[in-house]
Amino acid sequence: MRAPGIALLAVILAVAAGAQGVQEQAPQGATGGLLKLLGITPSDESVDYVRNKTQFQLHTLLTEQRHPKTWNLGERIQKDTLAGLRMLSAVDDDIRTKLEAMSGDTKDLEQAVDAVAGAVRGKRKIYVYGCGATGRLAKQVESSFWRPFWRRVRADGKVWGRLEGRVSDSIEGDLIGEMTGADRALISSLEGFEDLQLVGRLQLEDRGVGPGDVVICVTEGGETSSVIGTVLAALEQWKAAPGYDPEASRKALYFVYNNPDDRLRPFDRSRKVLEEPGITKINLTTGPQAITGSTRMQATTIETYVVGTVIEAALARVLGEWLPAKEMAGLGFAGEYAIGPRLREFGGVLEATRAALPALAELTRLEAATYAAGRHSTYFAGKGLITVFIDSTERSPTFRLYPLDTVREPERKCWIQVWTAADTGSEAWAKFLGRPFRGLDAGFYRAPFEAGIEDPYLRRAALESLKKAGNDQQELYDFSFGGGGAESRAPKPEDLGIMVCLTPEEGELARPGSYFRRFMDLCAELGARLGVILVTDQGEREAAKIAKEAEASFASAKVGAARVVPVEVPAAGDPFGLKQEMATKMLLNAHSTAVMAVLGKVVGNTMTNVSPSNLKLIGRATYLIQSHVNDVLKQPGWVQACGLRDPITYGEANAVLFDAIGYLKDKTREAGQTAEVAFSIIRILESLKEKRGLTQDETLAIVRDVGLAAYLARLRSAG
Repeated sequence: MRAPGIALLAVILAVAAGAQGVQEQAPQGATGGLLKLLGITPSDESVDYVRNKTQFQLHTLLTEQRHPKTWNLGERIQKDTLAGLRMLSAVDDDIRTKLEAMSGDTKDLEQAVDAVAGAVRGKRKIYVYGCGATGRLAKQVESSFWRPFWRRVRADGKVWGRLEGRVSDSIEGDLIGEMTGADRALISSLEGFEDLQLVGRLQLEDRGVGPGDVVICVTEGGETSSVIGTVLAALEQWKAAPGYDPEASRKALYFVYNNPDDRLRPFDRSRKVLEEPGITKINLTTGPQAITGSTRMQATTIETYVVGTVIEAALARVLGEWLPAKEMAGLGFAGEYAIGPRLREFGGVLEATRAALPALAELTRLEAATYAAGRHSTYFAGKGLITVFIDSTERSPTFRLYPLDTVREPERKCWIQVWTAADTGSEAWAKFLGRPFRGLDAGFYRAPFEAGIEDPYLRRAALESLKKAGNDQQELYDFSFGGGGAESRAPKPEDLGIMVCLTPEEGELARPGSYFRRFMDLCAELGARLGVILVTDQGEREAAKIAKEAEASFASAKVGAARVVPVEVPAAGDPFGLKQEMATKMLLNAHSTAVMAVLGKVVGNTMTNVSPSNLKLIGRATYLIQSHVNDVLKQPGWVQACGLRDPITYGEANAVLFDAIGYLKDKTREAGQTAEVAFSIIRILESLKEKRGLTQDETLAIVRDVGLAAYLARLRSAG
């Protein structure tokens, strides 16, 4: 798609003005015969979606718009990888701008700090809940920030002795990071769960969260049903108590989101939260995402940084009452910890990642070439495991890749696997989560699902997903390097190994027998290439020295030297390691997005390979189909060759999408990773161009042989 001209702007404004016109199911004008041409009768599910699921058609949200800085990313990055990475990074300036603005008015954040500090003093729970990318954020807050911090505290007998009795004996477990679908949803989303407020309500009850506990609900867009269900259920608990005071619940309940209020108010569930005086709203709107709708990027980055900062500040406040300055410094609290300055420190982290982009571009090209050649990658991480794991799993729904392989797969299907320093699958999960795996007990959820979900499609999907959400799911995934996974899933010649090291893991690269060194040696022995992302506080000169040593240590006659990406981010004064984790997240997000863009899985800056696995994503997929098709229909070359046509309607696009979903689901073996959006766009345009209904099999052949990006480029060049 080109940069927005007057005609496209008119289409966008028409859509933003309301759903009435674009959701019309009946064809009209010169495109009136589109569905007849394709031989499609809208399915019952499509008709129901267009008519009754308007609350999930979210294309008017700011997070669903195209960012002007990355408008032609797909085309640009294939010519210049570094330029593409810089385009992606440029959008992170929106985060810096928002945080600097917030640093001057921290009233609501200070209130949240007081609430968390009060929960620690009162030995109450802190419940952080999200869905999808923000659910993984919640897991990271618990398992990467909170639990490791308290393990360090316990390890220092003197410090723990001062705190014993003042904080809960189970302090490591007092912060619960939960996501829609629980731990199994870390791997991939569970269809139907996100769309149900009931799920959030039940999980709140299941985890034993009640009045007096602090609840922080995080949703990228501000409209996720399960997250809204959680915060409203928590509010109802407060309202049920005698003498309810909205001010009391407001100090304990937080709703964190990333869209302007006026964009959210048309959606009933969002409006109910926004207008509720008993809930504190924290709006972190930064604008459109670097990839349209990909809220795993800027939206989740700012949310992670803000939530992490609030909890750090709370611990600084409460522990500072009990520990002397020297012991506070030993825990990473150097001097006075203030919210405003901490928010402004994000800018330094951003600049550190930008300095690493030239080296990252080499690794991006290498990983893209690995997949293009039909090879695989293996990521290895220790301290940064959760950040690495999150980025790896989020590639699947965003770019329509196979999800992580289970132990039952006879051979690798997923392009990526993730390993950590463990000898068994259960040990790997324990290192990942810092606690036992936590699933959903079907006995607790099944009856409420059967009785409380009126929509038949959602009820069926939720009950099926419940079968895949239990504690038994942990046995399907083995991330251990030292166990059977290493034997059966070892890298092969021309595969790629990537190590992600955070301070103080730099020394592990050179230490014989360390897991990092063993991974390096394995890659060299088997003829796999190696990349290293080194997030260090050693200073520029020392970081360069470590990088050179790593390259020399790996140098192999089979594949050459390692590609090392050094990133200098201070670790001092960073109790949770938040800044290094943020640098790692931003680099990996840019890197993985760029890899997929180089491979043609991004058209312009739209995620045309998105998997329509829930109501929100079905809406996004429908709008992408409608937008791309209508953009072509008004291009001068198309008009000259094929004639002037009215734009296709939202209903037509949705009918074609559901037809594609059904076809590709039935043709899984042949269709593989084919995206329904690309399939639908090509089928519509090629049918209109040929003036005959292209068959599904003919469409699949074009998708396979040409791909959407090349197909659209061919149409543009023909014009």
